[in-house]
Amino acid sequence: MPAGNTRQPSVTTVPLYQIKAEFFKTLGHPVRIRVLELLSQREHAVAELLTDVGVEASNLSQQLAVLRRAGVVTSRRDGAAVIYRITSPEVAQLLAVARSILTDVITGRAELLGDLRPGPTD
Repeated sequence: MPAGNTRQPSVTTVPLYQIKAEFFKTLGHPVRIRVLELLSQREHAVAELLTDVGVEASNLSQQLAVLRRAGVVTSRRDGAAVIYRITSPEVAQLLAVARSILTDVITGRAELLGDLRPGPTD
């Protein structure tokens, strides 16, 4: 190796599509989606989330931890209560877009099903 030319260690970069896949895996649980829907409306205390989501406290705690590690939600203490909020308004937008896509897909399937049903002339 010529003098002054030191070899830099190779940096393995993770492709963006892989990072996106991991992000969507984080969202891939019904409890996490429900929590994010609620937090998209406003901040919630854990006690409120327990009531609204309807799961055991340990399950909710586990799902909140996944969302926290992913950086999708953050928490703060308010006295004895722990309050959660989404970290970005784009999370709410993503959920709204998903709802719109699913509405279109379900509507398309219903129309297709209607076309497949036998009519009076069949």
